[in-house]
Amino acid sequence: MADETTTPLLPCSDVDEIVAFYEALGFRTTYRQRRPNGYAIVVREDLQLHFFSMDGFVPADSYGSCLVGVPDAGELYAAFREGMRSLYGKVPTSGIPRLTRPPKQQHDVVGFALIDPGGNWIRISEQSRTQDTASGTSQSTAGRSALATALHGATLLGDSKGDPQAAARLLDKALARTEPAPVADLIAALVYRAELAISLGDRPGAILILDRMRAIPLDEQARAAVLEDLERAEDLTQAE
Repeated sequence: MADETTTPLLPCSDVDEIVAFYEALGFRTTYRQRRPNGYAIVVREDLQLHFFSMDGFVPADSYGSCLVGVPDAGELYAAFREGMRSLYGKVPTSGIPRLTRPPKQQHDVVGFALIDPGGNWIRISEQSRTQDTASGTSQSTAGRSALATALHGATLLGDSKGDPQAAARLLDKALARTEPAPVADLIAALVYRAELAISLGDRPGAILILDRMRAIPLDEQARAAVLEDLERAEDLTQAE
């Protein structure tokens, strides 16, 4: 049999909250039910998510997750980022909801995770990257600096595994090394380390890390190359 369809059913504590959140991110609500149980369907082009409410549900304890393959992860990240800014006046980078740091390859965003008010992880990945993973292939790490490699590992620990302490330890060891690293890699690593500090409740530490990042001299070309990381740093500055 062909042409089957699989649709994720994700839990939440408040359907109205979920609907408002996803509508701010550019989704439209195609179905909404309040009785006997809360239920909603939100759609953004070909992306469709279904949500159901549960009495006593705690978003922080949620295991809800789904993988979404998209043609352009960077475009969707930018749209979600602006949607969250319009809804909250900032882009939450810790707690629930939030956006995770988007890992990059060759300066292109290849994926990220959106954690919604229900604690569900919507994992966005470019379709070509998803297919590479499914076929057992991966992007070459040739030419990647040691710091960039450590940052990639820290991102997996912090965002995919949900272990910010282990991610921070890994990144601290890499940042303490004396071998030189490209400025773009150093800034990206410092910004993510500040994000980890915030997630671990170390706001003063995050401020010190961001101050170190801002002290790095950048010419116009270098600044343009790390613009997204600088914007991410601004998001962290605004985070409570």
